[in-house]
Amino acid sequence: MSKKFQAVVIGGGPGGYVCAIRLSQLGIKTACIESRGTLGGTCLNVGCIPSKSLLNLSENYFRAKHFSNLGIEIGSIKLNLKKMMKNKAESVNILTKGIEFLFKKNKVTYYKGIGSFKSHNQISIIDDKNKEIVIETDKTIISTGSEPASLPGIKFDEKLIISSTGALSLDAVPKKMVVVGGGYIGLEMGSVWSRLGTEVHVIEFLDHIVPGMDKEISKEFMKILQKQGIKFHLETKVDSIKKKNDIATVSTKSKSGKQINFDCNVVLISVGRKPNTKNLNLEKIGVILDDKKRIKVNNNFQTNVDNVYAIGDVIKGPMLAHKAEEEGIAIAELIAGQSGHVNYDIIPGVIYTFPEVASAGKTEEQLKEHNIKYKIGKFPFMANSRAKAINESQGFVKILADDRTDKVLGAHIIGPNAGEMIAEIAIAMEFGASAEDIARTCHAHPTFSEAIKEAALSVDKRPIHS
Repeated sequence: MSKKFQAVVIGGGPGGYVCAIRLSQLGIKTACIESRGTLGGTCLNVGCIPSKSLLNLSENYFRAKHFSNLGIEIGSIKLNLKKMMKNKAESVNILTKGIEFLFKKNKVTYYKGIGSFKSHNQISIIDDKNKEIVIETDKTIISTGSEPASLPGIKFDEKLIISSTGALSLDAVPKKMVVVGGGYIGLEMGSVWSRLGTEVHVIEFLDHIVPGMDKEISKEFMKILQKQGIKFHLETKVDSIKKKNDIATVSTKSKSGKQINFDCNVVLISVGRKPNTKNLNLEKIGVILDDKKRIKVNNNFQTNVDNVYAIGDVIKGPMLAHKAEEEGIAIAELIAGQSGHVNYDIIPGVIYTFPEVASAGKTEEQLKEHNIKYKIGKFPFMANSRAKAINESQGFVKILADDRTDKVLGAHIIGPNAGEMIAEIAIAMEFGASAEDIARTCHAHPTFSEAIKEAALSVDKRPIHS
């Protein structure tokens, strides 16, 4: 007799493991299947968490090299990349084991193996010894995440041509790196290696970096990264990548037709991600995919097969861990008969470079596209006491509010701790706050968050400190 569950989650990443825990908390007998061998998905194992470890460590290394400018005299600074990578691995290991503990605490049954559909209520699990077990389920939630996409005809070897996964585990600092794609991941990983001493070139097909970001922020962001030594080649297309010995040659063509070849030690291809929907045997049960191989779902995350649901990177929307988590909670509560919901208008996006970049809500370009009249409030960190006191005064806060109602429609921050500060604005927007509401809320002094208050005051053209 196969084991029977009320719900099975395929995929133990941020969306999947959170969903499984919440289902169990709601009294639903739940199992979670993960093929990687460790929980946490791409985010925890080869994505968000290890990259943030390296971003933090490389930033500390860069700061330490310039301590003498601040009156802190120390000896010569030496990079030990092996120890840095070990520290990263230890952080990941602790967190993955932590999720296993949470599964035990919440009575979630954990299966290590590759899960696929035998029927709409039977799931096959193949373990690492190629042994199959079959479990039964009333409902299945697909949360198998995504994987790095490459350019047509170009395969990752994770040595010369690498994905974000390979960029997290290089065993030496490359002399020169070409990053193909000026999005979140490419700029974060490019920043890491640039700070450690690599000459970094970013090739972007569009005329600006980070597509979808508010363009004013995008321009400021690129200026700051250029000052840090990263070189940008906009409106440039990659024609081919050829390998010879330990060198890769990236052949490109600019919009004007100029051809440039880049010889480098490593090519990081960062042109987006694609959903992991293969090997699930979805065709057997008739689950419909869209033209991007994403699973089609309705507003309740339900596929065209009644008892099969999908969340996270395998469905439409931003491929962000916190978006998947929110969907995991929502579908668990919907299955339990509650009112799960995700507000897609207020999902923060953060780039963990230095300085950080964060946004929530609409950009100026989106508001113009929808003919929404708006007001702008901006405040520079150069005029913020805390930022000036600790020499982190690059960037600004920008708030967009409805011209008639003053309701906050979007906010964009480039500056210190932007990823933490955006939460304040996201909460304000969730409660339908106006710029006036934020402006009249007392903020502690001296803090970076005072820049948010001042930007809100600026919406009404009454900032105090600028």
